[in-house]
Amino acid sequence: MSRSSRRCQPVPVEVRQAADLLERRWQLSIIYAALAGALRFNEFAEAVAGISPRMLSERLRDLEGAGLIERTVLPTSPPTVEYRLTTRGRRLAPVIEAMRAYAEGVG
Repeated sequence: MSRSSRRCQPVPVEVRQAADLLERRWQLSIIYAALAGALRFNEFAEAVAGISPRMLSERLRDLEGAGLIERTVLPTSPPTVEYRLTTRGRRLAPVIEAMRAYAEGVG
C-alpha cells in the first residue's frame, strides 16, 4: 500500500531573504529597541543587554544596508549619530508584536 506524499511549495526567495537578515543574532532585539524609541548607539546598547559595542555597530550597519534603519549624523559638537527605522523597518512592527504576544502566552 503506497502513500502519496503531498508536494510542498518551495519557500519564496523574498521570505528566505528576510529570514536570512532577521535570523542573525540580535537583529530582532535591535529592531524592537528602535520601535520602543532607541535612537542613539548607547540607548541601543542599554536596551539590548549583552551585545558588545562591536556587534551592535555591525548589526546596525547590516540593518542600514538592508534599508531598515537610517543613520543620521547631526551637526553638533561633538557630532551625534541617530538611528531611526525607515518606513520599511517600521513595517516589521506587527511581526515583532506578534512575537512578543506569542512569548507572553508561552509561560
